[in-house]
Amino acid sequence: MARNVTQKLIDAHLVSGEMRAGEEIAIAVDQTLTQDATGTMVMLELEAMDLDRAKTDVSVQYVDHNLLQTDSRNPDDHLFLRSACRRFGLWYSKAGNGISHAVHMQRFGTPGATMLGSDSHTPAAGSLGMLAIGVGGLEVAMAIAGEPLTIRMPEVWGVELTGELPPWVSAKDVILEMLRRHDVDGGVGRIVEYHGPGLATLSAMDRHVIANMGAELGATTTVFPADDEIRRFLTSQQRGDDFREVVADAGADYDVTEHIDLSELEPLIAKPTSPGNVVPVREVAGAEIAQVVIGSSANPGLRDYAVPAMVARGRQAHDRVSFDVNPSSRQTLENLGEMDLLMPLIHAGARLHQSGCLGCIGMGQAPATDTISLRTFPRNFPGRSGTAEDQVYLCSPETAVASALTGEITDPRDLPERLGIEYPTYAEPEDLSINTDMLVPPLDPEEALAEELDKGPNISTLPIFDGIPDRLEVPVLLKVGDDISTDEIMPAGQSVLPFRSNIPKISEFVYYQVDDTYVSRAQEAGDHVIVGGDNYGQGSSREHAAIAPRYLGLRAVIAKGYARIHWQNLANFGVLALEFADDADYDRLEQGQTLTVEGLHDQLPSGEVTATVEGREVRLTHRLSERQIEMLLEGGLVNVFRRQPDHSDADSEPLAHGERR
Repeated sequence: MARNVTQKLIDAHLVSGEMRAGEEIAIAVDQTLTQDATGTMVMLELEAMDLDRAKTDVSVQYVDHNLLQTDSRNPDDHLFLRSACRRFGLWYSKAGNGISHAVHMQRFGTPGATMLGSDSHTPAAGSLGMLAIGVGGLEVAMAIAGEPLTIRMPEVWGVELTGELPPWVSAKDVILEMLRRHDVDGGVGRIVEYHGPGLATLSAMDRHVIANMGAELGATTTVFPADDEIRRFLTSQQRGDDFREVVADAGADYDVTEHIDLSELEPLIAKPTSPGNVVPVREVAGAEIAQVVIGSSANPGLRDYAVPAMVARGRQAHDRVSFDVNPSSRQTLENLGEMDLLMPLIHAGARLHQSGCLGCIGMGQAPATDTISLRTFPRNFPGRSGTAEDQVYLCSPETAVASALTGEITDPRDLPERLGIEYPTYAEPEDLSINTDMLVPPLDPEEALAEELDKGPNISTLPIFDGIPDRLEVPVLLKVGDDISTDEIMPAGQSVLPFRSNIPKISEFVYYQVDDTYVSRAQEAGDHVIVGGDNYGQGSSREHAAIAPRYLGLRAVIAKGYARIHWQNLANFGVLALEFADDADYDRLEQGQTLTVEGLHDQLPSGEVTATVEGREVRLTHRLSERQIEMLLEGGLVNVFRRQPDHSDADSEPLAHGERR
């Protein structure tokens, strides 16, 4: 039977289950990726699990998100992460080395391998022919401990590419076209696999751009074949021996099909405040802007900086525009310098920042009030930039640099006529400078066992929660609408993320952008539920969006539907994710009402739960497996793991209601 790339990758790692869409399967994990905004929790989870040493082939901890050092908290966490890598046997990528996804692709990604990452953009590694899935930190911790990933088998969505991108159109426009067609939930329950003759015109880093933002479609992951272009890329990284071919068989089919003629695409842009709010650039051209930022995991390739440099050479950014450049990796920065493409950016007025995520996660680079910011980023959720009521647009490097020069949103195809700039010809250099010096390898196992974790005063232990009770009588403490993101549940940014290793403190920020009374009301109420709309919890994989509300007493969320990662994170920390049997009940439930459930433990195995609200019966459903129900009853995945043979610890009891540890 002819198989596609996705089926080959899963079949080679299948531990249990059958590859039928919707069936629960377990997959062995070869590699893991963690970054500092979520990795601190992963390391605390490894400590809580009493792990001796990482059992994966490769696990790498990156420091790329929280690089601002306005006080001691971020550098304290960096030292903690370094000590945890030494203790548990992980690679450590030093602060300033670059964005996890870009560096991992350059230095560690391997065709045919599986990888979990505690970052929702982990699927970027699918560009190399990997099965790379973004999950919550706890599932990454379990993988480091040697456990497989358990998920429901997704549908495989085959997207055939034909033709070739025209001048001034690039890979960012390909994924923006997918978002224009399908919005932010079009990929839920699916793995996107690109194939067809058009692939031959897309570089490995072009594919990275597309795979990275597949997360914005809600897809489980994105997969490309490992073909001759991937062989060329790995050879250029001096890792040619890591190549193995992984391509679809002739005649392979897909559960869902799609076609994109690359030659018909035009420059696209996502308007505020969703990556799915996509229109042609020409429709918004002329709007005055005040900021342009080039960089991020969504445009990390050398060409994504080289092309803007060639366009901007000898010119100056508009005097109203803050023109910011964030190199994706130290290696990319060094190569730009050697190619004489760094000084043209600096001469054009670019503010060169350190290699990292920076403004993409709200760590600096906040735009001015009531102004438009153009960014080559993957997300533009409300307030994510650090500015309330922000106006962030997502675009390609070509559109970004054109707009920086003119001071207004500009279709880059107009540059020849407006500024006399022809489309530059970029060729990937054959010989690249390779930088591995900022990657610190794991310690010898015996030496690692003697390593002490270096915990600053802001680092607390992981809360251990009790199981969900058999009877609930709880208030509906908050009601929200569709497409609530994890940025809205548990915001990022320089005011919040420094507390990522301190759950009691970071819980004070839960939902404060949506309802700044939620935390005080939760502290007073204790156990409670939240009601949400469709696609609840989209966006970042940060498990703080589940842990912190649970710490405040959240027992259940009732929503029309969930984003995949957050749905799993809720179960991992003992929060029941319920769905309406009848969506009309969403309109009937109001904030402040009381919800009662009797005999919950007996109801859960059926997949249906009956509740009463103000004397009226409400029918609810859930999609939890037996394994996930056990997690709820035990108080979360950590408790299940610790109660397995060789992992029990009688000295640590779960938190009862109202207790804080």
